[in-house]
Amino acid sequence: MPSLNDRFLRACRREPVDATPVWFMRQAGRFLPEYRKLREKYSLLTMAKTPDLAAQVTLMPLERLGVDAAILFADILLPVEPMGIRFDFEEGTGPLIHNPVRSRADVERLQSVEVEEALSFVVEAVRILRRELENRVPLIGFAGAPFTLASYLIEGGSSRSHLLTKSLMYRESGVWHGLMDKLSEVVLSYLRAQVRAGAQAVQLFDSWVGCLSPGDYREYVLPYSRRILQGLEDTGVPRIHFGTETGALLEIMTEAGGEVMAVDWRVHLDEAWSRLGDGFAIQGNLDPAVLLGPFGEVRRRALEILRRAIGRPGHIFNLGHGVLPQTPVENVVQLVELVHHTTAEDKKT
Repeated sequence: MPSLNDRFLRACRREPVDATPVWFMRQAGRFLPEYRKLREKYSLLTMAKTPDLAAQVTLMPLERLGVDAAILFADILLPVEPMGIRFDFEEGTGPLIHNPVRSRADVERLQSVEVEEALSFVVEAVRILRRELENRVPLIGFAGAPFTLASYLIEGGSSRSHLLTKSLMYRESGVWHGLMDKLSEVVLSYLRAQVRAGAQAVQLFDSWVGCLSPGDYREYVLPYSRRILQGLEDTGVPRIHFGTETGALLEIMTEAGGEVMAVDWRVHLDEAWSRLGDGFAIQGNLDPAVLLGPFGEVRRRALEILRRAIGRPGHIFNLGHGVLPQTPVENVVQLVELVHHTTAEDKKT
């Protein structure tokens, strides 16, 4: 029986590895033909809420891409539905919230959640995946961070400016903190349930937090991200803290806790490490758009990232955000092979 490929877990702990581990956000997404075929039959929410389908999608990229970790197929908005939020997805525009949260009364109406019951389909998907993955690669669980969830709930969907979110934050700070308190409670319970079911690492997605100043992050966001990440410390699983456009926030984000900081392409890897210190593993940091170009350019950019990593323990190769739907599959396959081969050779010299 083959042994578990634990490169990813070892890198999270900054232990020696035989080659740099690789995985991608949205690695089981729309760029894969087999995923698109499933989407012709099922909606995104149907797949996420059907454990066998969620497991099937999660497993899709493993053989095809050769990645070193699987990440649970789900959606970050799943935990807010049992809180009383009604939403669906519009093709090409993302989530649409039917009852946005914009007042004290809206926050007070949000219900507490018994995660094991309300999100039992996610828990079951994790259990199925652990059985399937036992001697292959580790499974990463995840959740949306409170700020990113709040921005969807307040804006009513995706936003570039987050004006409604910031307005509520500044204008009615008590309402804001009440909302963040409720969201952080649910997210912590949700991630702990995933770990109990078998997730071997977790990632907290704060995709939109880069819109904030360092001062606003410290006052309005940090206490809640800290509550979640430190609330997972006793589980013993690696905790990845992810955000985009967070170059101005990196040092403050480390105060929330976790072993791994995700860095996007707007900050050089070696610069991020010098700012964060050697106490953190770093995940990143290729621009997803690079994968749309010729592989020669992908190769050049990837080798530059590896050069900046300079063989430090704790590098997990990933993109700065998710794989784009237009991405050629072959570019992703070759990128994984390049990272593995280059870093394995470097270990020998």
